[in-house]
Amino acid sequence: MGNAARYEIHAVRYGHFERRSNENFLGGDTHDVPMPLDYFVWAIVGEQRTFIVDTGFDKPTGDKRGRSVIRPVDEGLAVIGIDHTAVSDVIISHMHYDHCGNHHLFPNATFHLQDAEMEFATGRCMCHHAMSHPFEVEDVTTMVRRVYNKKVCFHDPESEIAPGITLHKVGGHSRGLQVVRVETDNGAVVIASDAAHFYANMEREKPFPVFDRLSDVILGVERMKKLASSPAHIVPGHDPLVLKHFARSHQNVEDIVALAHPLG
Repeated sequence: MGNAARYEIHAVRYGHFERRSNENFLGGDTHDVPMPLDYFVWAIVGEQRTFIVDTGFDKPTGDKRGRSVIRPVDEGLAVIGIDHTAVSDVIISHMHYDHCGNHHLFPNATFHLQDAEMEFATGRCMCHHAMSHPFEVEDVTTMVRRVYNKKVCFHDPESEIAPGITLHKVGGHSRGLQVVRVETDNGAVVIASDAAHFYANMEREKPFPVFDRLSDVILGVERMKKLASSPAHIVPGHDPLVLKHFARSHQNVEDIVALAHPLG
């Protein structure tokens, strides 16, 4: 991919949830210290096109699930000059409530989704609360309507959706979870989404305790390490440290960072 286009990637924090480390690792954590989750959407900005990865949740959904909205997604995107109504491509990593809500924000977009994720979210596993609780039925039914309106592009298992941007199904956390590899001036960055919630899930080899298939979680981390230019180029889905590892996209905005510009 030496001749691929290069992109800027921005992590836009929109939500927050206080949580203990004991809840963030399979098998718990003996330290049991505060370890909150941040919630992000990602903007991949090129010379010709802008791609949004995941769409987050809105305040009513956050209130329902006890999560705080720090800055609505559309306002966060506006800070970096993105008009959400003009976005033509949205990549959905998976269909959990914190990754595919805000239905009204992208009326002109095509949504990129893995076959396996739609099958999972509408299949027999959703008869069981243990599997269905991370999903919101309105998110799923909205995606079904988009299918019938020809606004969904399905992928299985890997696709190049633009020069320098590829999608890779890894599964694990959700049946059709996909990660996004993006060529930047600083190398190949992998937007992990929930293939790794925290850096520590990868570093300690202890997965986050919500998953469909544990072996796919473990193998997904191995796959990301091959896709990224280095382990530091893998960006986890919910780690507040993301905001500390990369430079701010705007000097006065603390919760939006440019992933092509690592600090240190």
